[in-house]
Amino acid sequence: MTFDKNALGFGYGEHAPFASNPWATRGRLYPEASSATRSDFQRDRDRIVHTTAFRRLKHKTQVFIAADGDHYRTRLTHTIEVAQIARALARALKLDEDLAEGVALVHDFGHTPFGHTGEDALHEMLKPHGGFDHNAQSLRIVTKLERRYAEFDGLNLTWESLEGLVKHNGPLLTPDGQGTRGPVPQPILDYCALHDLELASYASLEAQVAAIADDIAYNTHDIDDGLRAGYLTFEMLEDVPFLARLMREVHDRYPGLESSRFTHEIMRRQITAMVEDVIGVAQQRIADIRPESVAEVRQAGTVMATFSEEMSETDKQIKRLLMTRIYRHPEVMRVREGAASIVCDLYHAFMDDPQLMREHYWIDQISGMAEPARARHVGDYLAGMTDTFAISVHKRLFDHTPDLR
Repeated sequence: MTFDKNALGFGYGEHAPFASNPWATRGRLYPEASSATRSDFQRDRDRIVHTTAFRRLKHKTQVFIAADGDHYRTRLTHTIEVAQIARALARALKLDEDLAEGVALVHDFGHTPFGHTGEDALHEMLKPHGGFDHNAQSLRIVTKLERRYAEFDGLNLTWESLEGLVKHNGPLLTPDGQGTRGPVPQPILDYCALHDLELASYASLEAQVAAIADDIAYNTHDIDDGLRAGYLTFEMLEDVPFLARLMREVHDRYPGLESSRFTHEIMRRQITAMVEDVIGVAQQRIADIRPESVAEVRQAGTVMATFSEEMSETDKQIKRLLMTRIYRHPEVMRVREGAASIVCDLYHAFMDDPQLMREHYWIDQISGMAEPARARHVGDYLAGMTDTFAISVHKRLFDHTPDLR
């Protein structure tokens, strides 16, 4: 997909009419005076960076657990890469960069230890009590669980940041109130009863670029990490025509290049091609729909920042490659099995004796709670654990802890 270079917005503060206005937000649940030096979206971004949840991301799994090596991505380094791409897309489309960056930085706050393995295990444990969803957990963290401010729980983010967090992957409800991807998680419904995030509409373009930046980032860095781990080879990448073409380009221009530089040259071209494809699609859809405000973006009935049909097919091919060669690799599956057992063991231990969660904010109240409420607090505590903390607690409580190396 080609794009119009002349339409790119590279001047700071140069916003399109359909961008979110950083000086006219729809407000916060608890009203606060505006800052004289920062927009409300800048303040949101800054609050997100200073949270405990953000710091914990450095010890949470992306694909390879931290024990596998210092150079593999963690949730934190993945998040930073997503934020960089989101900001680049926002600037090119003349959107508010701070809002796009903030949504990107907060999008994985709710992830459990051990990546999707931990999420799947915790969801299974919590099924009788509504299950577990990492997006809903992110919302709980920024609206309830972070305890930093004297006047409110959470971060008291703007409506736009919370909307982007909840709806960056699209509407959660159809116009007639049905869930677009199954039932809407209860924590999201509970918050919307207080502060309606309009779950049936699309999110701002800032949230949309954060969502597609997530795909671009992990499609690229999971290949990089897979090559580093030896689960992928350059020959395997030939199965994806897009990647095969990039490798030929690099080889023709730099014959005999060492493998580490060869990998990086492929990855940088992959990110560039995907980013430029999204910009081209977004420019075309903006030209077709002609939104004059962010409200018209929300009511457009379609996502504007996405891949072209050709790049969408490439995206599917890359995901199939990653699923087959990495995510379902026997060694990764062995580690996943051990990680799942750690999460399940800890869940049962904490449910049986909540006093084991001695660092939990509500520890003095949990023992007297009904089982559903106690289970949700156990879920909060478990989801907040890092890989390293979960392993250390399991070793303290159990005679045998699975080897995740």
